[in-house]
Amino acid sequence: MSGLATHIGNRGEDAAVEWLRERGYYIVERNWRAGSYEIDIIAQHFDTMHFVEVKTRHISGWQSTFDSINEQKRRTLRRGAMLYRQIHRLRHIIQFDLISVVVDDHGNSTIELTENIL
Repeated sequence: MSGLATHIGNRGEDAAVEWLRERGYYIVERNWRAGSYEIDIIAQHFDTMHFVEVKTRHISGWQSTFDSINEQKRRTLRRGAMLYRQIHRLRHIIQFDLISVVVDDHGNSTIELTENIL
C-alpha cells in the first residue's frame, strides 16, 4: 500500500474508532494480527463482540466499499475471528460488520455501518 493510501486508511480507522466509541462500543483491539489474519477493529457492544472491517475511500472512488469485500476477504475475516475467539476463549455472540468511511476533498468524512456482512 502506498504512503498516501496508508495515511488515508489510518485516518479512516481513527474516524471509525471514534464513531464506534461515541455509540457506546468498547474498543478491544485495533489491527489485531495473527499469521496471515488481520482484523481492523474488535469492539464489544453489550454482549456482542464485533469484528469490524474498515474500508476508506475518496468520494470520487468508483467502487462501493461493500463491493470491495470479496469472498476471499470474507473467508479470511471469518477464520481470523474464529482464531481470535479460540485464543481468548470468548463466549460472546460475534458479529461481522463493515464501516465505510468516505472522505471528501475537504477532509470531511461520512461514516456508514453495515452490520452482519457475513
